[in-house]
Amino acid sequence: MFPALETEVKQETLPDPYEDFMYHHLQYYGYFKGPTCISSPVHRQIEAVSRDSLMLSSPLLKSRQLLHDEFGEVNPCLREPRDLFTFFSSSGPLQAPRWPIECEVIKENLHHIEWVPPQPEYFYQPTGNEKLPEIVGEEKGTVVFQLDSVPTEGSYFTSSRVGGKRGIIKELAVTLQGPEDKTLLFESRFESGNLQKAVRVDTYEYELTLRTDLYTNKHTQWFYFRVQNTRKDATYRFTIVNLLKPKSLYTIGMKPLMYSQLDAKTHNIGWRREGNEIRYYKNNRDDGQQAFYCLTWTIQFPHDQDTCFFAHFYPYTYTDLQCYLLSVANNPVQSQFCKLRTLCRSLAGNTVYLLTITNPSRTPQEAAAKKAVVLSARVHPGESNGSWIMKGFLDFILSNSPDAQLLRDIFVFKVVPMLNPDGVIVGNYRCSLAGRDLNRHYKTILKESFPCIWYTRNMIKRLLEEREVLLYCDFHGHSRKNNIFLYGCNNNDRKYWLHERVFPLMLSKNAPDKFSFHSCNFKVQKCKEGTGRVVMWRMGILNSYTMESTFGGSTLGNKRDTHFTTEDLKSLGYHVCDTLLDFCDPDRTKFMQCLTELKELLQQEIHKKFNELGQDMDLEGSWSDICLSDIESSTSGSDSSLSDGLPVHLLNVADELNQKKKMYKKKKKKPLETRKQRNEQYQKNNLMQELKLTEDALSFQERAGFASSTLQKQPTFFRNSENASSSAMRNEKPRLNELQLHGRDKGTSLDPSKMTSILTKSKERMQTEKPRPTVSCSPKRSTNSSQEPAADMKSHWSRNRYPATKRGRAAMTVYPSLHIYTYP
Repeated sequence: MFPALETEVKQETLPDPYEDFMYHHLQYYGYFKGPTCISSPVHRQIEAVSRDSLMLSSPLLKSRQLLHDEFGEVNPCLREPRDLFTFFSSSGPLQAPRWPIECEVIKENLHHIEWVPPQPEYFYQPTGNEKLPEIVGEEKGTVVFQLDSVPTEGSYFTSSRVGGKRGIIKELAVTLQGPEDKTLLFESRFESGNLQKAVRVDTYEYELTLRTDLYTNKHTQWFYFRVQNTRKDATYRFTIVNLLKPKSLYTIGMKPLMYSQLDAKTHNIGWRREGNEIRYYKNNRDDGQQAFYCLTWTIQFPHDQDTCFFAHFYPYTYTDLQCYLLSVANNPVQSQFCKLRTLCRSLAGNTVYLLTITNPSRTPQEAAAKKAVVLSARVHPGESNGSWIMKGFLDFILSNSPDAQLLRDIFVFKVVPMLNPDGVIVGNYRCSLAGRDLNRHYKTILKESFPCIWYTRNMIKRLLEEREVLLYCDFHGHSRKNNIFLYGCNNNDRKYWLHERVFPLMLSKNAPDKFSFHSCNFKVQKCKEGTGRVVMWRMGILNSYTMESTFGGSTLGNKRDTHFTTEDLKSLGYHVCDTLLDFCDPDRTKFMQCLTELKELLQQEIHKKFNELGQDMDLEGSWSDICLSDIESSTSGSDSSLSDGLPVHLLNVADELNQKKKMYKKKKKKPLETRKQRNEQYQKNNLMQELKLTEDALSFQERAGFASSTLQKQPTFFRNSENASSSAMRNEKPRLNELQLHGRDKGTSLDPSKMTSILTKSKERMQTEKPRPTVSCSPKRSTNSSQEPAADMKSHWSRNRYPATKRGRAAMTVYPSLHIYTYP
């Protein structure tokens, strides 16, 4: 029947026991149907062949997991199990972004090159003669681009699909009448794009309306759109008419970004700051509910018939992140110490990635001793500067630098590079598809509505049970202040007083031309209780920060009055690593020097506050007892929004969950499992009743004046001791519980007669002894042992770190080239 097998049958071979077991096991559970008895090697070989054909053609096969194609043959053995976290395949395509079904998406794939300007890009210097164009609107202008069916407030997310809305993609731009038609063609239906409408009000002048965050009616700040059919010699004017913030960096010199495809192809030039006559001003037209603000600028395009892009800041899309992570996953060296997993799926079904970065440990004890560092970015999707800092951090920590290897040896890094992929994909500025700011809902119980932050908080909670988390930092962007700075949380434990400010101060010393310590703030406001920074701090992470990086540039040092480039932001990721090494240096000289400097700065701030109030106080002895929150101003100037609460369609869900939680707490009782426990509980209840009766009798005797004649003959001290014994008996009740629990710990039941004798002896002892003073328990000691300052201290800031662990390290005066570690 199978002649090819008959020559092999003579060589009797034993079957693989594992394969034989798995075949019978799966057959038992119905994955195969066929003979269950294998009587001889011939039958076994023949059955193996029949199983192959069965697996290929028979509908009886219930699991495709059993097909394993290797060297062109189909063998009856199990494949490698599928990755539970579904990550990239080195041969397969990237996971396509999923869009809400209301969104139209063009099929073009956009790509921008990275480029660093050779010369500093200075802020725009206002002349005072800038034109303030009057808003005309559709009535007097011509609509040349407008999105249809944009979901706003009142609707909510229902479903998503790859490619967004079904059907044929409409041409929203106007049709050109011929080669002489100079109308610009606008487009924003691509990843991270944001432009809702363009109105042509003059030959070269356009009014632009931004799209609000999906399912909301606000948060217009981020813009990113494309224009085509440009003319080289003309001066164009663009005016965005529906911005919501009264203050902006555009008022102090920030310029928009422009990208020319022809320049990128011919001269390898990428995004650059462009624009003249820049003004930010209040709109003279509003909807009667909220005021709008305008941003206007003029531009001259570098080429005719060019395709150009404009953006609020350097875009960094979800696809950009996936390309970067794919290069890491396919790198044979980096993939050994960087494990990529899926933290969760977003509301639209996009993957939220989690990276675990650490060198393999030699022993379990060494692995358990490592502390953790948690970093995240893009909880606010329009703050793309957070992604560029994250990219710089990953470039360095995944490199073969000795410092990077040292950091991987002593830390476990948990990195969530994009917390809100849905918002990034659709071009939101601040919200997720739930229509809410995720950085105000870290305390949420709605896992299905806010999965990204729910799983992030849960991951950190589990991490805290395993090891100490030394630092948490969430990367953000800021639209009203220049430089880079941190928001932290004041520590109330006097043992670690001002310790939360040491890391920011060190970072300001390592990046003096970018990072401003004076812009940092450590006040915890009630309106910020739902932020990641405050929630993680309350979970026990002392060094919990929000890093704010400006959309503009620097006002410090050598970079004063210049815009930040992507390289500047990536360099800050390197400086975070550099500062971590300083912060954890076994030589505590730098740490102590920073603490001394912080105390001096704080004293100066306190004196300044008192001078403003017109008071003059000597604070030599008591200044350190002043609450730090009273000294600092609020962070209301931060680029934040107040929480809008839950959307209407989620209010009932939250109420039901809270009710179930309360009911569960009420019903939750530890059951009595054994007769022994029931007996012990019964004896304990009886003793409690006897004790209560005794106290009631004593108090009744005192109130009724029982045996008053006898008491009059007794000395005063005896009556006092009697009263003391009565109060001591009441204080003895907690001790009774301790004795009871102590007896249960030893596994012995309590005898009521023994308990009565214990009470009697206790009463006699208390009549003769003085009551002991109450001792308050000291708070539990923090696990941040690395932050214990040493006694020695030097008076200068040495740039040489501990040579025992970092030998031969050359002083780096400039930021090391990260292009070495960037993979295509």
